[in-house]
Amino acid sequence: MHKRRPVFAPRLVRGSTSQMLIAVVAVFFALAVAAYFLVYLPNKTAVEQINGTPTVGQAPAHATSVAAPTDVDRLSVDQLLSEARKAMNDRRLVAPAGNNAYEFYLKALERQPGNAVAADALRETFTFASSSAESAINQRDFAEAQREIDLLAKADPENYTLTILRSKLDAQRKTLDREQQQQLDQQRQAALVQQQQKEAAARALAEQQAAAETARQQAAAATQAKTAAPRATTAPGAAAGNAAATAAARATPSDDVKITDAVLTRRVNPRYPTAAQRANQEGWVDVEFTVSGTGGVDGVSIVDAQPKHVFDRSAIDAVSKWEFTPATRNGEPMPVTMRRRIEFKLGR
Repeated sequence: MHKRRPVFAPRLVRGSTSQMLIAVVAVFFALAVAAYFLVYLPNKTAVEQINGTPTVGQAPAHATSVAAPTDVDRLSVDQLLSEARKAMNDRRLVAPAGNNAYEFYLKALERQPGNAVAADALRETFTFASSSAESAINQRDFAEAQREIDLLAKADPENYTLTILRSKLDAQRKTLDREQQQQLDQQRQAALVQQQQKEAAARALAEQQAAAETARQQAAAATQAKTAAPRATTAPGAAAGNAAATAAARATPSDDVKITDAVLTRRVNPRYPTAAQRANQEGWVDVEFTVSGTGGVDGVSIVDAQPKHVFDRSAIDAVSKWEFTPATRNGEPMPVTMRRRIEFKLGR
């Protein structure tokens, strides 16, 4: 007799398979819901940053106006995480100081070491935080950049990005120092050029005044000569005789008069003018002066010079410091007038 198989067996198998699928789907759904509430929501802002929202370090204008919570040290871990999420939403990742997500997360880790939410948020946003520090370096806000780098070091002290940021910060500081030094050098150079221009203008004005004074003296001498001419013609013979007698008396001293010349005992060499030295100028100056009865030099004046007005001052200053054994007349010191040529030559 042939046995029939129960018709309900396939249905039982299909029912068991359906229950298993429902159970598996239910488990996955429960895991998804748990992940959503435990992981996704606390780090929503960090996820948005990773998926391409604007750089965290570039906070909006209102970010710095958000008031920091009072008495942060008394906040619980949940409150710190809540403040951190608010800061993330406002893009206050590492700034401003005392009111940013990184500081809240770090404070939460201090209260509860190993807090997964805070640790994951710090790890996932480290790249964006380092971008903020790099932006501060590029803007040469070195104090803010250093603060953010120190904050990042608390979150991940072994991260190699910190070495790169510190190197960039050091390089930018050195670049700024060089630029400031160059600006100072340029300012000094400009001041030096301006001073040289003023000195050149003063010398030119002095030369013009000297030339004008010389012309005035020459005009006065010419006028005086014209005035004295008629007096000389009234008694030419007497004047000529008096002049000859005076010259003879000066040129030929009597036999009982003994005169000795002044002897130079101390000679001071003139200082070579800097401008002439730079221009490779050479020349000479004829000076006239009086050796007093004490051996000093008085009344130094320029008789002639080549070139004009270049070596005059140096020659006068040097000759004024000369010392002589005074000339004598019958053993008594007397003043005498002398003339010397001072040469200015560059040593080659």
